[in-house]
Amino acid sequence: MLSHRLLYYITDRSQFPGDEPTRRRLLLKKISEAAVTGVDYIQLREKDLSSRELETLAGDAIRVMREALLQTDTWDQRIAFLINSRTDVVAAVGADGVHLRSDDISPTEMRRILSLSCRPSSRASLAISISCHTPEQVQQAQLTGADLALFAPVFEKRDSPPVPPAGLEALRQACQHKIPVLALGGVTLENASACFKAGATGIAGIRLFQENTISDVVRQLRSLLPVHFFRASLPSSWPAH
Repeated sequence: MLSHRLLYYITDRSQFPGDEPTRRRLLLKKISEAAVTGVDYIQLREKDLSSRELETLAGDAIRVMREALLQTDTWDQRIAFLINSRTDVVAAVGADGVHLRSDDISPTEMRRILSLSCRPSSRASLAISISCHTPEQVQQAQLTGADLALFAPVFEKRDSPPVPPAGLEALRQACQHKIPVLALGGVTLENASACFKAGATGIAGIRLFQENTISDVVRQLRSLLPVHFFRASLPSSWPAH
């Protein structure tokens, strides 16, 4: 069992101001901040980049994370760095796992692909998260071996196409399955508590982390009433916080 709430930062450099070099610099700074403030997962979700560009950015992200941890007293803290969908980049940079879309290949098939493309020492500990939009998809994620499900959108999202929110009752139903479920989509510091009361193991977000000081977000979310949850599948050699 896990006694703290899982926090999952999803990147989107397009939300930062400035030209492309400036946005990348600001994104790497935010990733560095996340690495030392208790976030459990970072998902690099920069879908518009080519394979070469994404690999370069992922390598830079891993470098700044390591540098940040070494320069603080949290050098032994562990954080899982995932790549959105791209197994080639996961293998190339030695990422900790992959995030799948709801219409992507199954986690079972993804593990088979990763077992062929990644280093033997890392195969057993690779983490897989998957997007889910219904309780039934969460159940399928559990049955096909995903490590955690990102259930979205729970609330109406700002500045996005009109996608009907699933709502808290659907989130509650999704959380009945034996897989960690993280609430995503329109989640704020004000409504996160309702997600936890519905049974969510944690919170995932883009703006929640990018538009705020991450240490403040972590402190406020983890200060909510403690509840015990299913333990998420962080790489087995990594301790929980």
